[in-house]
Amino acid sequence: MPNWLLLATAIAFEVTATMFLRVSDGLTKLWPTVIVIIGYVASFFLLSLILRTGTPTGIIYAIWSAFGIALVTILGMLFFDDHISVVTAIGLVVVMIGVVLIQVGNPSGVG
Repeated sequence: MPNWLLLATAIAFEVTATMFLRVSDGLTKLWPTVIVIIGYVASFFLLSLILRTGTPTGIIYAIWSAFGIALVTILGMLFFDDHISVVTAIGLVVVMIGVVLIQVGNPSGVG
């Protein structure tokens, strides 16, 4: 499986786990807590597979965390009625631009 697909799957597991962390009510609800644990374990496992290929840790972590932050923010707005300020929205755009620049500047790429 290509690294970019592993990374996208790791991000999906991490975002799912984070969303269910909120639903778990402080890890007091069984099934949301189970989803949290499975999601984080799966995400870190997939990250470990990517890192075995020699892709720089900083590059992978930057992409994983930035996309995770952006997706959790957007999903929080959709499902939990979270609100963000214009400044926060601009900050998220800047972070995403930064990740693109990091990727462009990395000759080995993720894939």
